Amino acid sequence: MGKLVLVRHGQSQWNLENRFTGWVDVSITEKGSEEAHRAGKELKGMKFDLAFTSVLKRAQETLKILLEECGQPDVPTERDQALNERHYGDLQGLNKAETAKKYGDAQVHIWRRSYDVKPPNGESLKDTAARTLPYFKAKILPAAAAGKTILVSAHGNSLRAIVMDLEKLSPEQILKTEIGTCQPRIYEIGPKGEVLKTTVMSLVS
Repeated sequence: MGKLVLVRHGQSQWNLENRFTGWVDVSITEKGSEEAHRAGKELKGMKFDLAFTSVLKRAQETLKILLEECGQPDVPTERDQALNERHYGDLQGLNKAETAKKYGDAQVHIWRRSYDVKPPNGESLKDTAARTLPYFKAKILPAAAAGKTILVSAHGNSLRAIVMDLEKLSPEQILKTEIGTCQPRIYEIGPKGEVLKTTVMSLVS
C-alpha cells in the first residue's frame, strides 16, 4: 500500500489581492509561508519517496517548506507544467471584484464555477483535467500504487482534477469541493491504483 499526499500551495500574493493568478508566477505571502510550515509539522513522521510540483514558484516554495519541516529536504522532485494552475487567459492579473463589475457577476461565476466553459483565451476545469490527468496517471499514481509515499504540491484546480479522478466525483461535485491552502489530503492507494482510504487534514490556524 502506498500513500499520496496532495497539498495546495500556501496563500500567494495575488490570492491576498483577490486577483486571478493562473500561470502568472507570483510568490507565497508571509501567511502562505506560515501555512506551509504548519502543514509540514502535521506531516512530520511521513517518509516521502518522491515529490511532484508545478513549474510555478508558489507551489515550489510551499514544497520546499513542507519537506524542510519534515526533515527531508533532499527528496527527489519532479517539476512539470502539467500540474500548473488552470490558465485564466485574459482574466489573469485582474481583480475578481473589478472583473465582476466589467463582465457581470453571472458571467464571472460561470467562468469560475462551470466545468467546461473557459474564460477568454483560457482553460476550463475540463481543459485543466485533460492536461493534468495524463501526467498524474503516467507518473504519480503508479508510484503510489507501487507502495511509495508521494507528496504533490500544486494548485487548486490541478488538484481538483486529480481529486475528481481519485474520488470518482461528477463535474457538479468537484465544483463544490474546496481545496484549502496547505490543507493536506492523504490517500492510501492500493496496488491497482485504487483509493483505500481518504483523510482530509483539518489544520487549526
